[in-house]
Amino acid sequence: MRDRVRVVVQGKGRRTWHARRVGLAGVLWAAGELAVTVGVVVLLLVVHQVWWTNRQALTAAHERVAELEGEWGAPGASSGSTGATDDDPVSDDPAADEDSAVQGGGDGGDGTSRAPRSGSGPGSGSAAKPPPQEGAYGVLRIPRLGVVVPVAQGVDKRSVLDKGYAGHYVGTAQPGAEGNFALAGHRNTHGEPFRYINRLKAGDELIVDVKGRRYVYVVGKTLGQTTEHDTGVIAPVPRSTVDPEAGYSEPGAYITLTTCTPEYTSKYRLVVWGTLKR
Repeated sequence: MRDRVRVVVQGKGRRTWHARRVGLAGVLWAAGELAVTVGVVVLLLVVHQVWWTNRQALTAAHERVAELEGEWGAPGASSGSTGATDDDPVSDDPAADEDSAVQGGGDGGDGTSRAPRSGSGPGSGSAAKPPPQEGAYGVLRIPRLGVVVPVAQGVDKRSVLDKGYAGHYVGTAQPGAEGNFALAGHRNTHGEPFRYINRLKAGDELIVDVKGRRYVYVVGKTLGQTTEHDTGVIAPVPRSTVDPEAGYSEPGAYITLTTCTPEYTSKYRLVVWGTLKR
């Protein structure tokens, strides 16, 4: 019998294992590239939201302040008087009947829910005239923080807050009037004018300029945290419905600043109150 020749093929299993390893490496490489791409996109979105929107809104807000002061004829718009003449009475604001939602959502949506109507009373004759329904009509200055921000009617995010403005809650008092002149502003992004209002202390000034008038308020109290539904903080006599110990009990001319807290969230609201300096 002839000897059978047996041919042994070596290396076939090794080549199969190597091909599988190369295939797995390719998949991992592709996944890695995708993760990096997604990460870059997210980073760019964060940079746009946190930095670029701030830059845009802050620049536009400062330009609007300059425009207002130009229209008024001088920075500050007044000689510092907190009063008004008899021919400059306050009148009812047609928009006071509208719902004013305390903007919740997004970073910096600020407020509570429906703004209570403010009543007239002693001192209301020294208040500013009702503002126009659109656009900035005043300037809020916070010397301690170096903040100078336009004030516009309403707390809508797109048309007011996202422009870097402070929004005047519809239905609350006019600057200088008896009642509560209540404002909302972003704490983060879009100019973040109210980012550091937590640093305000009793005695700090909050200055509100409108055409021909300047109203100086003095910080009196703060509420570090409350819910977005705490409408009491912007009532004519501001007093928290969540923490009844926080706020005031007597009629007066008040100012309220509201913003979101903690930073980069909209879970709660931070509140600062002040009273008109007579």
